[in-house]
Amino acid sequence: MAITIKDVEYIAHLSRLEITEEEKVQFAKELSDILEHVNRLSKINTDNVEPTYFAVDTKNVYREDVVKPSINKEDVFAAAPSVENNGFKVPKII
Repeated sequence: MAITIKDVEYIAHLSRLEITEEEKVQFAKELSDILEHVNRLSKINTDNVEPTYFAVDTKNVYREDVVKPSINKEDVFAAAPSVENNGFKVPKII
């Protein structure tokens, strides 16, 4: 499928791009080459090819979720500049 200069102008218009006449010719050729390559790829028989979800083999790297003691809430509030209603009070930003 060949992309015409008219197609490139339409795509440029939709993209709000200003392109020169030389760029129109160049993009028409490049986009036509891309579509031709995709067309060739779509003709390849992939019936016996298993889908690849990742480029390399992966495994679950998650660790076990273990509950550990954390910092005391009162100690945190003691270090805060301002506390109100059992939470941090921050200045209003408009």
